[in-house]
Amino acid sequence: MTSNDDTRKSFDDRRKSYDDRRKSCDDRIKSYDDRRKSCDDRRKSFARIEESLIETKYVINTEKCGELNVYVQGDLAQQEKRAVFLTVHDLGCNHTSFYDFVNSPCMTEIKERSCFIHVDVPGHEDNSPNLPESFHFPSLKKIGEDLVTILDFLHVKYVIGLGEGAGANVLARFGLAHPSRCLGLILINCTGSAASVLDMFKTKFMGWKGAEVSQTAEEFLIYHKFGHQVINENNPDREKIIQEFQAKLRGSLNSKNLKQYVKAFTTRKDLCLKECKTDVLVVTGMMSPYAPVVEKLTKDLDKEKITLLKVEKAGDVLSDAPAKVAQSILLFCKGQGLLTSVTMPGVDRNRAFSTTGSIDKGVPGDRPRRLSRGMSMEEYDKPNIRRLSITLNDDQLMNNRKN
Repeated sequence: MTSNDDTRKSFDDRRKSYDDRRKSCDDRIKSYDDRRKSCDDRRKSFARIEESLIETKYVINTEKCGELNVYVQGDLAQQEKRAVFLTVHDLGCNHTSFYDFVNSPCMTEIKERSCFIHVDVPGHEDNSPNLPESFHFPSLKKIGEDLVTILDFLHVKYVIGLGEGAGANVLARFGLAHPSRCLGLILINCTGSAASVLDMFKTKFMGWKGAEVSQTAEEFLIYHKFGHQVINENNPDREKIIQEFQAKLRGSLNSKNLKQYVKAFTTRKDLCLKECKTDVLVVTGMMSPYAPVVEKLTKDLDKEKITLLKVEKAGDVLSDAPAKVAQSILLFCKGQGLLTSVTMPGVDRNRAFSTTGSIDKGVPGDRPRRLSRGMSMEEYDKPNIRRLSITLNDDQLMNNRKN
């Protein structure tokens, strides 16, 4: 009996030893799988970063604007899983102003999960030749209407519009003309009335420079971009600011073509956003000379559709407060069901996954989307297409139920 017990004990010991070795092997395999998954994740992250830095240039022929230079940043083949932005620049610059902003550190996570389509208005690419004498520079309305040609050419279904100054006005008109192709608009320093802008320029800028100075396009651009600084008599850097901006204007940009964009901006028809069917975020700096005009534009509009954000201690918000602009872009996109997996600084990622979602007013039963094991990060970032559908309000639903 003792011999049998010893044999059984020896067998149990060997089996336990075998189980331990098998467990050790399983642990090593699991560790290897974890390291491989970590390497794959890092490789995918590097691929996204590399992809977001790629800029592809297209020259697209349009009906009303002729050939437009378009620069795509990111992989449009992934548009079903990304947010797609359409940008139009302000006066006195070109697409590089938004390209630089997108490449700033505060935009890194948004950039990795988005595509950007940057548009140069006619004659504004670097080192552009003069536009032909026979070319009639289009109005802001015509440029806005023609932007849909770019989307059709690139096979893009819908976009978030992101524009500054004159470019914001162009994109607002795009949203009015093609609401089914526009998920939302982010308009920086967008002004509605041309007359109010010109009056402000005459009273403030001309008062500083002297009544005898002619109103050249260059002087208007200085006020348009840096008015909050040049009208400040206590600013010792006024002359330096003007000289640096003048050097930029006289550098790679064609001044003759630039004047035509200025003329189109100052002679535009008033912008009416009351008919806008998409959600709109209007951003301005409290130190911007246009802040009162921007606020006037949004005063009588539907507050459920349009939100006004005034950034403190900022005039040119893209350069003075880029992080705040990036945060407002992210919050706006989350409201449209986009970029829901991107977290803001100081927010725990796991908490964000379990609580963020797309809840649309007036869409019965539309619940937040949670990140489950069956959803990838890219699937989680897919646009919420239900926002494009027409929904019934509560009264209509009650009437339908009674019938």
